[in-house]
Amino acid sequence: MKIHRTPLSGLTLLETIPIQDERGRFVRVFCEQDHAELRPGLHWPQINFSQTARMGTVRGMHFQHPPAAEAKLIRCLRGRVFDVAVDLRHGSATFLRWHAVELSEDRPMQVFIPEGFAHGFQALTDDVQLLYLHTTPWSREHEGRLRHDDPMLAIDWPLPVTQISEKDRDAPLIDGGFNGVLA
Repeated sequence: MKIHRTPLSGLTLLETIPIQDERGRFVRVFCEQDHAELRPGLHWPQINFSQTARMGTVRGMHFQHPPAAEAKLIRCLRGRVFDVAVDLRHGSATFLRWHAVELSEDRPMQVFIPEGFAHGFQALTDDVQLLYLHTTPWSREHEGRLRHDDPMLAIDWPLPVTQISEKDRDAPLIDGGFNGVLA
């Protein structure tokens, strides 16, 4: 595994090394020993799978408030996505900045998103499948959302948005009183 840092501290792109032969391909998604450089003792009590049918669909921007703040490891299993993380950490030098990476089934990359970030993606192809590993189980009472089109974030989505859930579309805009999610 090769670790690639991004401009947002803690947000990390991980290049996995596939083993390929006439039978197909094998990729190690997670190994506690190998991932200790990111954070010793990473534990994933929840693993989710999502399937997005239509190109242009946006899911996000989602996060959890403390004490249920979560880190995520995201991998694209089918198709391609424009995967976005927004730094929501109070006091961070990159507070409210976003960074995007393209994840696809053809590239051996996955992204590690630490606690204190919002996450979302846009499907760049039809029939996108993502695997999410979470350090904390989802909690309805700690759930947070940001608008994908919030002018304070100015995320440059590569395609026109064709679909978004009502819940994501109705997420609040960031106002002057928003101080982030982690102290």
